[in-house]
Amino acid sequence: MRTEVQSGRPVRFVADEILVSERGAGIAHRTLNGLGHRAGDITEDEPHAGLRRFKARGLDVTAAVRQLRGQLPDAVVGPNHVFMSTPYEHGGPFGPPMAADAPPSKLAPSAGGASSVRVVVMDTGVYVDSPLLAGCYSATPENIESVLDGDDNGELDSDVGHANFIAGVVVQATDAAQIRIVKVLDTFGVCTEADLAAAIGGLTDVDVLNLSLGGFSFGDQPPAILSAALSTFLSGTGRVVVAAAGNDGIQDRPFWPAAFAASNSPWASQVLAVAAHDGNGVCEWSNRGSWVSLVAPGAEIVSTFIHHPSFTSGWAAWSGTSFAAPKVVAAVVERAAAAGSVTAAAAQVKAEAGQQQLGGFPALR
Repeated sequence: MRTEVQSGRPVRFVADEILVSERGAGIAHRTLNGLGHRAGDITEDEPHAGLRRFKARGLDVTAAVRQLRGQLPDAVVGPNHVFMSTPYEHGGPFGPPMAADAPPSKLAPSAGGASSVRVVVMDTGVYVDSPLLAGCYSATPENIESVLDGDDNGELDSDVGHANFIAGVVVQATDAAQIRIVKVLDTFGVCTEADLAAAIGGLTDVDVLNLSLGGFSFGDQPPAILSAALSTFLSGTGRVVVAAAGNDGIQDRPFWPAAFAASNSPWASQVLAVAAHDGNGVCEWSNRGSWVSLVAPGAEIVSTFIHHPSFTSGWAAWSGTSFAAPKVVAAVVERAAAAGSVTAAAAQVKAEAGQQQLGGFPALR
């Protein structure tokens, strides 16, 4: 992974790789040749239909992207961005998860049936030793997490239990969701744009997709391969994506994929960008901006975590836009049956939130 600071914000991307739309492949080869890479040293594959990924050892990704964007102004060109999960982990009163007592309310596994809304939590893997009961979600073996300490330092990896926590937020608020957990983030909450796009491209039986992850992009332009994947996933469908706004405390740059909610894409209305509030105002650490759809509770949320000597109840209190997003997912699920579709339910949630503002944003309480 490489990190470049642009306008004071980190843009993370995979070293030695660029993504280019298929029609720009020939020019991409010539550009890489011009940057000193011999044809035999360049590898090429297709991570998503219509897009090519070029790899060359020692590639100056920034220079290659800038040159290609100058030559291909109407083509898709970008780095393979690196995205990260969006819990608030930077210390202070809102830091890593803290042990919490189990709340008096009981978890309600999905009642099932044709009226249930199919929710995918695309996140870390799910850890099975948890208060999140097996009947509350489904996950195939490759989406189940067994590693708690990948770097063997005696501490929990930073995002172990992230998916458990998110699913628990939804389950506590509604029994009308059939939750499936799909692993795309590692236990440190990291994934690449190409991997995220491929995972989204593999989804079929889903109505609402929760993405509690994201990042900034090169030149603040929509991430190329993710845009293509979301276009395929959302265009002509009744699906909704709920995405976390991030926790950098900024309002002057778009955070993706949440910022697609205010893009020019024809499917933008099917994306809800969710910032976090604490009941009194927008959390100071929450990103915000004109691209945010609404704010939802995201401070000191209590939900299912993992059973561990440091978390004897298996429950935790955690903060972040990661956990504001599933609050909105649950609200959409609860309204879907009466509204007739999840897109109509999402519009209803936004309209209701617009009646009670916090910090100038529509607010879900």
